[in-house]
Amino acid sequence: MKTTTEQSSPESIDLLLQYQIEVMEGIMESKDQYRKVVKAAIAKWVKDFQSGHIEIKTVDELKKLIELDIELQKDDCQ
Repeated sequence: MKTTTEQSSPESIDLLLQYQIEVMEGIMESKDQYRKVVKAAIAKWVKDFQSGHIEIKTVDELKKLIELDIELQKDDCQ
């Protein structure tokens, strides 16, 4: 008995691969956009901290932003 892969035509495999590529490209594009937002938020936080609008007690927000940025970068390094 043939498996599903063995029964698939080269055309259907090409279509599946193309679909998977398009999905991955969409995910990568979204991650790039999220990173831009996170970077902007980090820059704003630092600016507000330097100007005295943010006190040291709110450092947890910066920590969360940095952790999010690192998480978004993980797949870029693999």
